[in-house]
Amino acid sequence: MLETNKWIQKFFDRSSDALLIFQEDELVLSNQLARELLDQLDLKLTYLLQVARNKIAQQQNVVDNCFNCAILDHMPNHIIPLTLTTKTGQKLHYSITYQVLDEENEVLAIELKSQEALHRANELAQQKQLNQYVNRAYEDERKRISRDLHDSIAQGLYSVRMGIQRIENEKLSSDELQAIAEMVETQLDDTLAEVKGMALEIRPSVLDSFGLVAALKALTKRLQENSGVGFTVINQVNGTHLSDDVKSVLYRVAQEAISNALRHANPTEITIMLVTHPNFISLEVIDDGDGFEINSNKDDYNGHSMGLMNMNERIKALNGTFNIDSALGEGTTVMVRFPITKSNHQKEETINE
Repeated sequence: MLETNKWIQKFFDRSSDALLIFQEDELVLSNQLARELLDQLDLKLTYLLQVARNKIAQQQNVVDNCFNCAILDHMPNHIIPLTLTTKTGQKLHYSITYQVLDEENEVLAIELKSQEALHRANELAQQKQLNQYVNRAYEDERKRISRDLHDSIAQGLYSVRMGIQRIENEKLSSDELQAIAEMVETQLDDTLAEVKGMALEIRPSVLDSFGLVAALKALTKRLQENSGVGFTVINQVNGTHLSDDVKSVLYRVAQEAISNALRHANPTEITIMLVTHPNFISLEVIDDGDGFEINSNKDDYNGHSMGLMNMNERIKALNGTFNIDSALGEGTTVMVRFPITKSNHQKEETINE
């Protein structure tokens, strides 16, 4: 039992929160962090006590909206946001959690949690989740490329190899040689076209060579020829500076939104709008397809390829915003916004296309 008490004391002293225990108006126990914090603050302990007691009185007030409500029954302690001032005038943002340990002897425990520390912990958790999304997206993309290489490119090259072996090993007539040569040439042309198509999907060279608008126009031109859907690219930008990261994400969002529309929404027209505003640049992909109910189907819509979900995480990592607006029979609009800065990242592009 004595050893257990020592462990409890160590845990109490090493807590990442400031802990104070009062009996009546007297501080009877505090941990190291609490003592260090109190040395920094221009604060009387009676103030903390009064804040906690006011909250207790409020919760016990029969005219309070939540007196004896089911919510309170499941809240053993209550959180109060509080801004504290150090002796040097610095503002510290904390939350107070209090518990009545012994009502008869008026024993009250107060716990001070730093909001900055909580905010930092949340940021780290979100960053970890973002990394998981991105890593999963990379793995899914690698799997897709591997599957395409095996199922299409490798099979095409294998067919070419078999044709060449026939030419080498079999006694063929001139007509047979001509037919095999034409087959080999056709197969090589098809394989080359597929390799070029894969390269365009992974990263189009026009994006690096000529910029975002040119890449979007090349993308829509190719998709219009293949799908028969009408495309319009509206460019309303003027001297806007974009980083390589932002350019890539905007292109990927357009690519993914168009792909989802073509596969699932049966559109006849898709419009891509790139517009400069006073403090941000926006990309909208608007289709006139079937649309869907946002509240019930948004997660499923994103989940068709994980594409837009992963785009959302990448957008947030670059301080952008992402939104989908849709209704049954009224089409879908996918919108992305990024703040405009003069030095968004490393290498920049000025759009004047």
